[in-house]
Amino acid sequence: MAAKRLAILTLAILAGCGGDRGARLAADSLSRDLQRLPVDSSATLNDQAGATPAPGMVASKPTPKPVSKPKPAPKPAPAPKPAPAPRALAAGATLATTVDREISSKTDKAGATVTGTVASDVTDASGRVVIPAGSKVTLSITEIHESENKGDKTGKLTLTPTAVEIEGQSYALEGSAVALDRTLRDRKTNAGDVAKVGAGTAAGAILGRVIGGSTKGAVIGGVIGGAVGTQRAIETQDRDVVVPASSRVEITLSGPFSR
Repeated sequence: MAAKRLAILTLAILAGCGGDRGARLAADSLSRDLQRLPVDSSATLNDQAGATPAPGMVASKPTPKPVSKPKPAPKPAPAPKPAPAPRALAAGATLATTVDREISSKTDKAGATVTGTVASDVTDASGRVVIPAGSKVTLSITEIHESENKGDKTGKLTLTPTAVEIEGQSYALEGSAVALDRTLRDRKTNAGDVAKVGAGTAAGAILGRVIGGSTKGAVIGGVIGGAVGTQRAIETQDRDVVVPASSRVEITLSGPFSR
């Protein structure tokens, strides 16, 4: 500020001493000098990029570099599911079945087959169904014979299970079967029964004639002999072993079964 005051004073003196023209020249020179901004030579120059912008200017923000996200690690493949344990039955397990047709010693012979239907689900120890209800069991008639005398209450019938069909697939089956509703059915009198009656009548007639010595004795003996023959025919009359259709057959496994 002192320099400015000195310049103004000098200008006034010149104007008073040298006239108007000299005063104008001096004024112009002084004005140019006054317009020059003072420079601070002690200031440190900063020519680095990103210097502080002048007042009123908005600094541009540097564009950040895109950060690449790391790729996610691939998911591990799921572990394979363990194979389910086979469904199995132990020896001694029983199957409740019903026979699909009548079995009779009058019409069936050993070697014939018959089918049965599983009446209820057969499950393993964990409760899983091994043989579902409705499955078909094949039974072989290994022995069958009618009752030949009155003392024979059952005749002969042996059934052997050989296979079971489950959902269209056949599985071998080992065990035994018992017909729970078997019965005996009398056959009609046949030629053999008539011959037994006739033989008894003839034997009685001969015996009556020998003992009585007359025709009357022979007649009486024949009547007695006929009665004896009839009784014998009744006692020896054949009776068929019969298992009615839809009757119960219980199967017991003799070995393990699995599928």
